[in-house]
Amino acid sequence: MTPGMGRGAGPAAPRSADVAQLAGVSRKTVSRVLNNEPYVSAEARRRVLAAADELGYRLNHAARALASGRNRSIGVVALGTAGYGTASLLVGIEQAVRDAGYALRVVNTPDGDPEGITGAVESLLEQGVDGVVVSEPIVEGEVSLRVDVPVLFLGAPPAFSADRTVTASVGACALARAATEHLLDLGHATVHHLAGPRRWYASKDRIAGWRAALAARGAHEPPLVEGDWSADSGYAAGLELASDSSVTAVFAAGDEMAIGLIHALREAGRRVPEDVSVVGFDGNPVFAYVSPPLTTVRQPFDAASREGIRLLVHAIEKPDAELPPTSDPPVELVVRGSTAPPPSLQDQRHLQIT
Repeated sequence: MTPGMGRGAGPAAPRSADVAQLAGVSRKTVSRVLNNEPYVSAEARRRVLAAADELGYRLNHAARALASGRNRSIGVVALGTAGYGTASLLVGIEQAVRDAGYALRVVNTPDGDPEGITGAVESLLEQGVDGVVVSEPIVEGEVSLRVDVPVLFLGAPPAFSADRTVTASVGACALARAATEHLLDLGHATVHHLAGPRRWYASKDRIAGWRAALAARGAHEPPLVEGDWSADSGYAAGLELASDSSVTAVFAAGDEMAIGLIHALREAGRRVPEDVSVVGFDGNPVFAYVSPPLTTVRQPFDAASREGIRLLVHAIEKPDAELPPTSDPPVELVVRGSTAPPPSLQDQRHLQIT
C-alpha cells in the first residue's frame, strides 16, 4: 500500500513515518532534520529532505505552536539601510529563519542607536516572537532592556540582558587580518586603514584584525583614517592619503569607501595598484567590474546567518540544554587588480628583467 493511503479512503496527508520509510532512516532522524538539529550526516539529511519533498510532507506548524506555546516566529532588529553588507546579512538571516521553519518579523532602526534598538525589540515582543536577532552592525551604547525570550547577537557583543543570550561571529576580525596580510605579503612595509565610524561594532573588529596583522609582522601602525561607509568619505580620505608619498597600501573597511578612495588617489596622480594598492571589505560583486577590479574580502553572510539561527533555534526549542558546538565562518580573500607589490619591488623586478 502506498504511504499515506488508508483502506477504503482517499489520499491521506503524509506522515513523518512515511518520510522515514521512504528515506530509509528512523523517525527520530526525520525529526532532527526537519527541526534543523545537529548530529545528522549530510547524506541522511539529503535523503530526508528529498523524501519529504517527494511526498509533499510539511510540518504542521500551527499544531506545534499550540503544543509548545510558541508562535514559530523570530524577530530581527535590522539597520534601516540599503547598504550591500547590511542588506546581504538580512537576506541571509531571512533564508536561515525560513529554512528552520519559522516566520520572520523585521523591524528597522535607522541608526542602530540604543533608543532605536529598544523600540524595535519592544515592537517585536508585542508581536509575540519566540526569539530575537540583533544583527550587525549596531553602535556602541547601553540598552536599558530586559527580554524574556532568547536573543541572538550576530556580529556584536550582547547589548542587553535576555532570557538566554546567544552570540555568533561574522568573522570580521579574521577577514580584516587576511586583507592586511595580503598587502604585507606583497611586500608593503605597512598598511594604512580607512576605518568605518569608530562607535560601530562593525568598525571595531576590522580595526582589531588590521592591528593584529601589523603587530604579528612587526610593522609600523599608521594613524587611522575614519570614514562613514560612503564612497564620499572614501574620496575625502583618498585626498588626504594621496598627499603622503609613503602610503603604498590601504585596507578600507568597506567596498564603497575603497572605490571612493581609489577615485581620489587617481585624481591626485597616484596610480592604483602601481603606486598604491587598495583592498576593500564586503565582497560586493559589482566591484569586480570597476577599473581596476577591486581586491576585497568577502563576508560570509549566509554561513554566519545559518550558524547564528541554528544556535537561536536550539535556545528556543531546548531552553535547558547546552548550546551545540560552534564553527567559525570561512575567510575568503578575492584577489583582483587593485593590489600589487609596492613601487620599490616593482622597480627591482623591472631591473632584473632588463
